[in-house]
Amino acid sequence: MNWLWSNLDQVGELILVHLALSVPAIILSFVVSVPIGWVAHRSRWAHGVLLSLVALLYAVPSLALFIALPAVTGLALRSPVNLVIALTLYGMAVMVRTAADAFDAVERDVLQSATAMGYSTAGRFWAVELPLAGPVLLSGLRVVVVSTVSLATVGAVIGVQSLGSLFTDGFQRGIEVEIIAGIVATIVLALGLDWVLVHVGRLLMPWSRPEVKNVRGEPPPVVKRVDAA
Repeated sequence: MNWLWSNLDQVGELILVHLALSVPAIILSFVVSVPIGWVAHRSRWAHGVLLSLVALLYAVPSLALFIALPAVTGLALRSPVNLVIALTLYGMAVMVRTAADAFDAVERDVLQSATAMGYSTAGRFWAVELPLAGPVLLSGLRVVVVSTVSLATVGAVIGVQSLGSLFTDGFQRGIEVEIIAGIVATIVLALGLDWVLVHVGRLLMPWSRPEVKNVRGEPPPVVKRVDAA
């Protein structure tokens, strides 16, 4: 434990670096995946092609992708930008399929009703499809958060600083406390981001909150309106 107390500043700095790698990748994967998932939902042909591509992408080993990306981007192997791009691609591999499923789950009758009320395609997407698909999108984004925070540690193997650096350095120097500190910090960071995401989701989508039940576990009674005689 002496190592941990003596290196708290280093652990705190690596947590911030890990956040700087993970959060942009999470946001980018969500922003890029939602429109792609919507296209996959709208077109049967695109559905098969796009989902097959993201499935193949997820099958690529992370270390191999980290090493191959500089040949495409022209950046240095140890550039944090390469790691963010790789994490974004892995996030998209999860998020595109979830987005397509989320839009598929919206009732067709609801969409037809919105069209009958005069909504344009764009207006119906923002006012009806996206809010109704929101809870499923949120569940997919939570998976992306946990997987991205975990995968970011692999970057330490190619020399990109993150909480994974505590693993590699701890193994090389035989300091078990350093390895455990890296594992615990990674788990706490993933759970913390997930907790924030859940509460932001409940604020933005109050209709997705779990139904309040009484002490018997039953839903609240329906209050009927009684008109005055």
